[in-house]
Amino acid sequence: MKKVLILGGGFAGIQTAIQLQKSGRFDVTLVSDRDYLYLYPISIWVPVRQIDFENVKVPLAKIQNKYPFGVIIDSVKEIHAADQQVICENQLLNYDYLVVAFGADKMKHKGIENTLSICGKPEVSLSIRDGIDALIKKGSGKIAIGFGGNPKDKSAVRGGPAFELAFNIHNLLRKTKIRQNFELTFFAPMEEPGARMGKNALPMLNKMFDQYKIEKRFGKKITGFEPGSVVFEDESKLEADLTLFIPASTGHHVLQASDLPLSEAGFVQIDTDCQVHGLENVYAIGDISAMEGPEWIAKQGHVAELMGRIAAHNIISTETGSSSRKHYHESPNILCVMDTGNGAAFVFRNTKKSFIIPMPIVGHWMKRGWGTYSKITKVGILRHFSGI
Repeated sequence: MKKVLILGGGFAGIQTAIQLQKSGRFDVTLVSDRDYLYLYPISIWVPVRQIDFENVKVPLAKIQNKYPFGVIIDSVKEIHAADQQVICENQLLNYDYLVVAFGADKMKHKGIENTLSICGKPEVSLSIRDGIDALIKKGSGKIAIGFGGNPKDKSAVRGGPAFELAFNIHNLLRKTKIRQNFELTFFAPMEEPGARMGKNALPMLNKMFDQYKIEKRFGKKITGFEPGSVVFEDESKLEADLTLFIPASTGHHVLQASDLPLSEAGFVQIDTDCQVHGLENVYAIGDISAMEGPEWIAKQGHVAELMGRIAAHNIISTETGSSSRKHYHESPNILCVMDTGNGAAFVFRNTKKSFIIPMPIVGHWMKRGWGTYSKITKVGILRHFSGI
């Protein structure tokens, strides 16, 4: 059997491993620096105590019970595609096919250590929870929530979780009957954060900010963070007892010690079939890849899973001599259920249309249901619906 080495235990890597293992044609090994899949889309509820941290994790061992691919817990240090080798912290690995899926680094703003990110390491969600708990115990405070951009790659922005976190914090404070004692401010360097969701999204977001009495600080470049404040390019400051910030993504540092072709922003350059430029047996998927498409294209979990299925399909096609190829750019879209704590908004956009539908109460439970669905499909209890 040909050896397929998958680097990364997120949505993209796990989906690739599952699809290839189901084919029965390969010796599949997944390398991850943690022994679980972390469901980032539902991690927004950890800080507001709507879900336990352990319930956001899916142990890789449970996924292996249904799809017995190999797992190595280690950290990737270098990739040498010319020699078909991957150097990890504790070992050297060889492969016939390589799938790179270990995500991206975050842009390093000055003073970033003064912030906490819901899209950072999983354990940070607990630090955010503790920070919110401390302010609730105090009975008042100022909380700043925001996200940044990457001018070299507009798809590298992750703004949705920041919106969700802001709305969930508002509702938590409202339930504890101390919302009036808090200042919530949402900040972003763009003039219209959320514009990639479509023209109908902006009026609704503004309406929600007004309804929830969340202040806005938009259109100013972020120059850094200080203890107790966000600093902007005009030298103005946003005071905060707790600053929750999602930096934009940038190329992973491991790629600098590798021989893969990179974009200006440091992401791996791929063809539309997820194959790395110039390398027939190497694929890059998910956040680590340099995706091309419409101005509003975004890196989301469902896109990462789609790319995982595409990479697996194309590897299988190559080995079986089939001419069938799948491409990630065939139907680009944004799809999410943006939770508000007591409801949600269904957001959809593709090349033909965009819309956002408010879903009071039921929307929140739809997203909770998605979390359960995601877990059980990964461990093989329920079949994952997919057109790939």
